[in-house]
Formats: sequence, C-alpha cells, structure tokens
Amino acid sequence: MSVSRHPIALRLEQQVGSATKLLATVMVLPLVDGIFPALVVAGVLTTATGVIETGILIFGGSATAAVILAEMDGSRRQMVVSVLLIGAVIVPLAAIEAAFAPTFRGFLNLPVFERFAGLVILTIAAKTASSEIGEYLPSPGVIISLGLVASFEPSGFALRTSPEYVLNGAAAAGVGVAFALAIALLSPHLRGRVDIDRFRFGSAVALGVLALPILLGPFDLMQTEAPIALAVLGVTTLFAYDPNAGPADGPAGEGAGDDPDDPDAAAGDDADGANDVDGDTDADGDADDGGDPDSTEPPLDAPTAPGPIVDDDVAVIANGGDSSTPSDDGDGTDPFADDDSRAPWL
Repeated sequence: MSVSRHPIALRLEQQVGSATKLLATVMVLPLVDGIFPALVVAGVLTTATGVIETGILIFGGSATAAVILAEMDGSRRQMVVSVLLIGAVIVPLAAIEAAFAPTFRGFLNLPVFERFAGLVILTIAAKTASSEIGEYLPSPGVIISLGLVASFEPSGFALRTSPEYVLNGAAAAGVGVAFALAIALLSPHLRGRVDIDRFRFGSAVALGVLALPILLGPFDLMQTEAPIALAVLGVTTLFAYDPNAGPADGPAGEGAGDDPDDPDAAAGDDADGANDVDGDTDADGDADDGGDPDSTEPPLDAPTAPGPIVDDDVAVIANGGDSSTPSDDGDGTDPFADDDSRAPWL
C-alpha cells in the first residue's frame, strides 16, 4: 500500500482523524492560509496554463494523492462521493476569494507583493520536500501577512470585482477536484505502485519551478507560458510509478501450474506424464505377467516344427525331431549335442 511518512502529514492525520476530513483539510488549506488568494492577486491565474498548474499543484499535488491512496479505504464509489462533496465546498469558496482579487490589487504594490507570493510557493515546496528544513521556515500565513504590510498602499483602496477572476478561480479549484477524482478512480491500480514519497519530492520541485517566474519577473527571466511545472510533475509521475509493483494479480487459489510459462509447472507436468507412462508400463507388465507363463508360442521367425516346443526363446524339436519319444534329461544324453539339432537361427 502506498504510504507517506512525512511528519506534517502524520500530524494532520492525528489531529483530523477521518480520512475524508483529512482530505477536506488538505484541499481547503490553500484557501485558508492565503496561498490561493496570493496567487490570484499575483496574476498567476491570468492564463490557462496558470489555472491548470495552480489546480493540480496547489489544490491537488502529493498531499491529495497521499491521502486518497494511503488513508481512504472505501470503494471507488465512496471515494468519488467524498471528493465530490469536498469539491462542492472548495469551488464556491475559491470563486468568492478570487472575486476580491481586483480589490486587493487596487491597494497593494503588486511588484512587491508578487515577490512575497513567490516566496510563499518556495516555502511550501521546501516544507513538502523536507520536514527538517520546514521547521526553520515561517508559515505561509506569516509570509503573506508580511507581504500585505510591505506592499500596502491605502490610497488605492476601492471595492472592485471581475467575472474573469471568479471564473479562473473556480476553474483552478475544479482542476484540483478533477485531479482528486482521477486519483480516486485509479486508486485500485495505483495503490502499491506509486511511491508517495518520491511523488511528493517531485511535486516540491514542480512547485519551485512554478515560483521561479514570479520571483524572476523583475529580471525578465523564465517569463513564458509553457507549462514547465506540469512537465516536471509529469516526469516525476513516471519515476514514482512502478507497474511491476503491487499485490499479486491472481487469486490465491490458483496454483502456479496454471501458468503455461512457469518452468516449475512444466516440470511438474513432465513428472506427471512420466508417472503416467510408468503406470501404463507397469499395467502392461502386469497384464503380460498375468498371461500363461508356460506359453509355448514360438517366435514369428521360427520354422514350423512337427514336435512340441520346450523353450520360450528357442524353438527346438525334442529328441531330434521325434515327437514320439520323450526326452529324458537324466539319461546323460544332450539333445543339443548334435549340431543339426540346434535351431538354424542360433
């Protein structure tokens, strides 16, 4: 079974308890600690690539995959229902938070706040990759609060909204829910075949790649719409997936002899065949032994003799071919003394 031993994941599991509650906590966390609003204000969701990357890496990612694969034990239908119920909550919340993004953009110094947004993503990436490093880093909420203070400009405050931000925010949350649904549907196949810790480390690298364009914006570096973070996540998934791992496919009742490619089974079949042949041979032998031991049937190539046959292997005529006079072994005469009395084939 795919299991992650990350200390943060274990602590959340102990605090929340239920697997469904744990999944809800993981997926709602970006809305609570301010990561998602920071990305919306920083302009990450202005492109389709940004929407997909935010949905998969922020709402989905290794934490969502680990909870579904390692903690949820129900059937696929039960897991799908749980994910849909969670999605019914986070999608509207994401749309509401994204609706206030134009207001925040009005009274914030965006170039300054975007740097803090990039630092938040890097912090999450570091905490995801290593819990020891994460202990020395501030929480995302602290960094966002510092960014609000550093970039606050009260002169530009005005209540604004935009349908574009609402749609993009809801779409990003919907992508995260779709990612969780895909994991839930494929969970019977993915369990035991996906290395959660390796996937977690790769997700951390993808988050770092997502933060680089934001941090390097003033230097005009990595300003591209190419989905670099998604490419990193795809490569990570390939390295974390082992199709040969996992439980045995066949039921326990099936023996190894059912496999035609199994050499042991073939050897067993050969042994059984040999035993069958031996049994048939023994049976034939018994049948032969059960016949008349005194049978005097001559060989096929023996000449026709007028007298009786006295040996099974050699057909001879007793007493030189005279059938009227019986042979007496006690009289000292050898019936085979004369060369003419031997069978011609000897």
